[in-house]
Amino acid sequence: MKAILTILSVCCLTLSLFAQLENYKIFTAKGKEVSYDKMLKSLQKQEVILFGELHNNVIAHWLELEVLKSLSGTQKVAVGLEMFERDNEADLQNYLNDSINKKAFDTLVRFWPNYATDYAPLLEFCKKDSIPFHATNIPRTFANLVYKKDFQALDSLSEKEKSWIAPLPITYYDTLPQYQAILEMMGDHGTPTLVKAQAIKDATMAYFALELLLSAEQVIHYHGTFHSNYHEGIYWYIKHYRPQTSIQTIATVDQEDLKKLTKEHYNKADYIIVVDSDFPTSY
Repeated sequence: MKAILTILSVCCLTLSLFAQLENYKIFTAKGKEVSYDKMLKSLQKQEVILFGELHNNVIAHWLELEVLKSLSGTQKVAVGLEMFERDNEADLQNYLNDSINKKAFDTLVRFWPNYATDYAPLLEFCKKDSIPFHATNIPRTFANLVYKKDFQALDSLSEKEKSWIAPLPITYYDTLPQYQAILEMMGDHGTPTLVKAQAIKDATMAYFALELLLSAEQVIHYHGTFHSNYHEGIYWYIKHYRPQTSIQTIATVDQEDLKKLTKEHYNKADYIIVVDSDFPTSY
């Protein structure tokens, strides 16, 4: 009996420690806490999942891979990422189909600084399981071109270069709240063309995410959470291009208190992952 009580005491202590180490929770748009499994059950019914991350958040990156593993086990999934630009798509596919080795891939493709820790696991999982994995973002030089010279500067691109962005002309509404928020956040540095540069990224990622649906039952797209917060950005453009698309969004936020979702984060997404703001970041 004494031995059993000792074992029970150890188990209780272990569970208590794990409870203290809780570092994320999931909430609905209205602030109701839900389990990972309940979120997953809902996500399984969608054609497109827009997973908004905090780029340096370790927990978000871990959950991105977990969601991919869970969903790819039940249906034909394709993956798109903001972190790869369309002019690198050919080299990306050459690596995935083993036409080039990792050394060549590392030389030819532009990576984000945190690629090795935060995005390579997604890519290598897809490579191993033959899950389609694609670049969706506009080449950054073209987004900079919009920032400096407005949308009309894209008209001078070659036909090949235009194939790396959403079809022109781009539909654009500067009155969308998230685009207005950019101007407010940037203060004196905010300009109309800065917002248009954001819009061309959103439109391009939406266009190529939808393209993936032609050969998959479901698309999971990973990007900075601002690109789909409040059902705007990529979400808005997907609905513009294909109104009947079923979509759910995930946003990532950080808070000191995980007990409840703060009101400022309500309605940011269908599901909001709240992570402990004290948790270490990847950079």
